[in-house]
Amino acid sequence: MSTTATLPTTALGTDGPLVGTQGLGCMGISEFYGDTDAAESRATLDRALELGVTLFDTADIYGSGHNEEFLADFVRANRADLVIATKFGIVRKADDPSYRGFDNSPDYIRTAVEASLRRLGIDTIDLYYVHRRDPRVPIEETVGTLAELVAAGKVKALGLSEVTGDELRAAHAVHPIAAVQSEWSLFSRDVERTAVPAAVQLGVAFVPYSPLGRGFLTGSFQSAQDLGDNDFRRSQPRFTGDNAERNAALLAPLAAIAQAHGITQAQAALAWVHARGEVHGLPVVPIPGTRKRTRLAENVAAASVRLTAEELATLEPIAGQVAGERYADMSFTSAGRE
Repeated sequence: MSTTATLPTTALGTDGPLVGTQGLGCMGISEFYGDTDAAESRATLDRALELGVTLFDTADIYGSGHNEEFLADFVRANRADLVIATKFGIVRKADDPSYRGFDNSPDYIRTAVEASLRRLGIDTIDLYYVHRRDPRVPIEETVGTLAELVAAGKVKALGLSEVTGDELRAAHAVHPIAAVQSEWSLFSRDVERTAVPAAVQLGVAFVPYSPLGRGFLTGSFQSAQDLGDNDFRRSQPRFTGDNAERNAALLAPLAAIAQAHGITQAQAALAWVHARGEVHGLPVVPIPGTRKRTRLAENVAAASVRLTAEELATLEPIAGQVAGERYADMSFTSAGRE
């Protein structure tokens, strides 16, 4: 199908920004998914804007600040035409690349926002997410501090990542939440238990990350053994050993649907994510990540694909059959707090 489609728009939350119905996850530009090409990555950002992508997603930990710095020139050059989202709350250690901690304390938030503003070279962050919930800090306290940043003009809208429905309600009672960002794909539907119903009730948009199952749903790799040594997916349970073989076999219906439409598996998988918005009655803005213009155009075109009720029914059982957890350490998600 054509890869020159442009995107319609939708609002993030009741009073949140207007964005294209598909965003761009920028994490892979800096690390996690193997080697990258800076020139092609920048060209991909420019092409995304041309195709109607206006939500660009980063975080302070991606490349330990590098991702925000890389985006800075692009953001400043197109400030009026895009929505920049970044995140705080995950802490890394320079001497331990595998370490991940959490910090949502007020002092940390105030330091983190200033650092992100400086790296991005802007005065205001359009959408500022709590990247992960710190269970030591009441979510009301965290959001209260963020509300102060909104009042000070440093942040326009607030978001949460990997939260439960109850946590979203508690946060929203302190200050309106524009968007929840959590993993949501054919392989990962945990959010439909409590977070999505709460978002529907409160008028909060959903921003699915990894809508392509970290690339596995595209069929581009069959197991972790197909990936480079510096690819973090080599450590994820779903892509290793017997799990990988079992999960690859689950993609047969997706491949058949893609063939019937004359599209790629990636486009069929993204079309399923877009369809969840219609099923649940809320704005859904997936943020597939890519560093290549060709993949970007393919992803954008998927937003205009409509799967039939029969096709959606065929795909319905897949998530319940997936082998392995999303992460080796699921404390990194909201699953343990459901």
